[in-house]
Amino acid sequence: MYFINQVPFTFDDLPAIAKDDPEIVEIADNEKSFETEDLYRAYQYLMAEECHPLEFELELENADLLPVD
Repeated sequence: MYFINQVPFTFDDLPAIAKDDPEIVEIADNEKSFETEDLYRAYQYLMAEECHPLEFELELENADLLPVD
C-alpha cells in the first residue's frame, strides 16, 4: 500500500510466493486492512484536492530521499 500523508492511493499485488509465506501473512494480519470503498473514498479526496500522484504533478518535500531511476 502506498500513502500520501496517511491517505492510501494505490497498492501492489503480492506474488503467490509471498501470499504463502507465514511470516508475511502474520505481518499483514497485524496491519490495518482496507476495503475497496476505503480506497474509492481516498481516491475521490485526492482527486478533489488535486493531489493524486498518478494524475497531478506534485512538489515533493524530500525528493532527495527517493531512489534514483
